[in-house]
Amino acid sequence: MSPSPKTKVAPELEFGNAWEYAAAPESVKVEIADKYGMFINGAFVAPKSRRYMDSINPANEELLSKIAVANEDDVDRAVAAAKAAFPKWKKLKASERAKYLFRIARRLQERAREFSVLETLDGGKPIKESRDVDIPEAAKHFFYHAGWADKLDYAFPGRKGRPLGVCAQIIPWNFPLLMAAWKIAPALACGNTVVLKPAETTSLTALRLAEIFEEVGLPPGVVNIITGAGETGAALVAHKDVQKVAFTGSTPVGKAIAKQCAGSGKRLTLELGGKSPNIIFEDASLDQAVDGIVQGIFFNQGHVCCAGSRLFVQEGVMQEVLAKLEVRIQSLRVGDPMDKNTDLGAINSLGQLATIKRYIEAGDAEGATRHQSSAKLPKRGYYLPPTWFTGVQPSHTIAREEIFGPVLSVMSFRTPEEAISRANNTPYGLAAGIWTDKGSKIFDIASRLKAGVVWCNTYNRFDAASPFGGFKQSGFGREGGRQGLLSYLELV
Repeated sequence: MSPSPKTKVAPELEFGNAWEYAAAPESVKVEIADKYGMFINGAFVAPKSRRYMDSINPANEELLSKIAVANEDDVDRAVAAAKAAFPKWKKLKASERAKYLFRIARRLQERAREFSVLETLDGGKPIKESRDVDIPEAAKHFFYHAGWADKLDYAFPGRKGRPLGVCAQIIPWNFPLLMAAWKIAPALACGNTVVLKPAETTSLTALRLAEIFEEVGLPPGVVNIITGAGETGAALVAHKDVQKVAFTGSTPVGKAIAKQCAGSGKRLTLELGGKSPNIIFEDASLDQAVDGIVQGIFFNQGHVCCAGSRLFVQEGVMQEVLAKLEVRIQSLRVGDPMDKNTDLGAINSLGQLATIKRYIEAGDAEGATRHQSSAKLPKRGYYLPPTWFTGVQPSHTIAREEIFGPVLSVMSFRTPEEAISRANNTPYGLAAGIWTDKGSKIFDIASRLKAGVVWCNTYNRFDAASPFGGFKQSGFGREGGRQGLLSYLELV
């Protein structure tokens, strides 16, 4: 079933009534079909379930499209297609596999504005983040892993890597296309085939990526994309012909997947939640640090697993940091995600907005002091002003649990030892930030933090050549870099 495209254009100056904002700086028209099937064995097909779910634009609550809901029969034919394609794909000359990845990367670059607009419409993130971060980084991952495809014999000296087989990959809604690239690119480079399930609220860019697979002539069955909610993902994880499961999402779902895979012989990679500390020492460059705080928690509306949601400030500069932080937060522009000047767009879904509001209410109830931006919010759509709490205690819910929204908990410390102790006092261990002018202090603190990624005098910076992953309840395994290849190879 091929998509039947259409384009909607909003009346001028009438934000919130359609998908294309004629008055906004970004005016690229993107075609979106009324209904999307799944991409299986090189073609778009209707679901055997005959069920579809709504894809909603969170910026204005308008229907974007209807997306297929895959049942067990749909999952079975997607896995069967990947299984059938595996023998030829793994035997294909590695340099030829690399060419496919290079072509995918180039087409992503060539269609970057289209993908940027679609990502923003579907997910609510500001267009400048889709345009400047998500799409370029997705292309980088295909370029990077294309370079590895014919060099795997040198990746692990003294060992040879064999592909695993069919890889089930389940991605979240906060970085839909980028997460797809993170998982698909290394799997293909290593000679595996893929069945990908995007998040139910943000499936459009993954399905648009399937069009690129068609354009570059990727052999049928090498990548299959099925859509649906939790039941679809569970059926995919449980399938007997899946050799590898890679999941990025919430810790509770990750635990359930781990139980489901236990004893099955399936390889598993989990990248889960976080409650990352961002530590400001009194010798830090405070203006730079304040920008880092904002980048750490308000980037992508706080929909970031490694968001610096726990801010620890040394007592001697607490008041100065808070004063600077308030000025900076009040300057943030909240609203139309299609406007290139917007800093915070829409919360991804109505359900997520309700969850964030419950955490804010818990912060109020437990005695923390709430502060919020005075930014005027659009009348339609799922919006929330940047929020931060002072007077937070480590026992407070907002200091312990992942909120996954633009909510910051501010706490103080006196000594480096106290900062380390409080930063590590969490069941998570995904990321951390350190701000100081002392290089020796950076290395000392970083070595003692229990986090998979530690940023020093910066935050939320990524590179395809650098491994990413966490400890404790933030998951296990790494994605990106040479270490990320291990997730898709059996070393002999």
